[in-house]
Amino acid sequence: MNLYSYILRRLLYVIPVLLGVCFLIFIIFNVVAPDPAYLLLGRHATIEQIATLHRELGIDRPFWEQYLAVVKTAFTFDFGYSWSSKQQIWEMIKAGAGPSLSITVPLFVITNTIAISIALLVSFYRGKFIDKAVLLISIAMMSISSLAYILFGQYFFAYKLGLFEISGYEPGFPHFIPYVILPIILYVAISWGPDTRFYRSVILDEVYQDYVRTARAKGVGELSIMFKHVLKNAMIPILTYVIIQIPFLILGLLLAEAFFSIPGLGGITIKAINTSDFPVIKAMTILSAVGFIIFGVITDVLYTVVDPRMRLK
Repeated sequence: MNLYSYILRRLLYVIPVLLGVCFLIFIIFNVVAPDPAYLLLGRHATIEQIATLHRELGIDRPFWEQYLAVVKTAFTFDFGYSWSSKQQIWEMIKAGAGPSLSITVPLFVITNTIAISIALLVSFYRGKFIDKAVLLISIAMMSISSLAYILFGQYFFAYKLGLFEISGYEPGFPHFIPYVILPIILYVAISWGPDTRFYRSVILDEVYQDYVRTARAKGVGELSIMFKHVLKNAMIPILTYVIIQIPFLILGLLLAEAFFSIPGLGGITIKAINTSDFPVIKAMTILSAVGFIIFGVITDVLYTVVDPRMRLK
C-alpha cells in the first residue's frame, strides 16, 4: 500500500471514530447533564418559560435530531453562542487561541528540548551519580502540585522580587512577552520531570538492545551509538509522546491562564465550567477530540518516515 492510499484510508477511519466521539459527547451533555433550563432560569421558572427555552435551545427535539446537531457541529465547527456571554463561540475560540499559543508553543519547544537532552545525558552516564541525581530531582519535582508552583512563583518571583508580572495580558507582539515568561518558566519546571523520566526510560530500553552491544563490539564510539543508533530507534515512542501533546497547545493551560488572568482557551474553559456554560464546554470537548483524532493519523503516517522498516497496513 502506498503512502497516499494509506493516508486516505486513515482519514476514512476518522469518520466512524468521530461519530462515536460525538455520540459520547451527546450522551454526556444531552442525556446525563441536568436540564439547562433550570440552570439558566432558576428553580422558580414557570412551565411556559421552560418550554420556551427548550424550543430555543432545541432540546425539545427528538434525540436523533439532537445527536445529528452534535455531529454537524463537529464537522462544521459551528458551535453556536455562549449562554453566559451571548458571544459566538467560534469567535471566542479564535480570540483565545493567540494567548494560549503564546504560552504553550514556547513551553512545548523548551520542555521537550530540555527533557530529551537531559535524558540522553543521563542515559550516557546511566547508573552513575548524575543519573541518580536527575532521577531523584525529577521525582521530587513531580510530587509537588502545579498549584503550589503557581502560587510560589507569583508570590516570590513576581510579588516579592518584582522580576515578572503577577497577572494580566497585553495582546500583540512583543507586548505579551512580559506576561507569559513566568507561566512558561513555572510549567517548564512542572513538566520536565515526567518528560525526562519518560524519555530516559525509552532511551534506556534501546541502550540494552542487541544492536547496541554489536555496535560496541565493532568499536563504534558511545556518542555515535547514542545519536546515530539509540536516538533514531527510540523515535517511535518519542514521536508518539510529542505529537500527542500538540492538541493541548491549542486548548491552553487551565490553571495557568486562570491564575495569571490570561484570556486564552484554558481561561475560557474554566469560566464556562464555573458558569455551567454547556455550549462552550461542549465546543472545547469536541475541539480536543477532533485534535486528538487528526494528530493520531499524523502520528501513524510519521512512523513510516522515521522508521522505514514499518509497513503501511
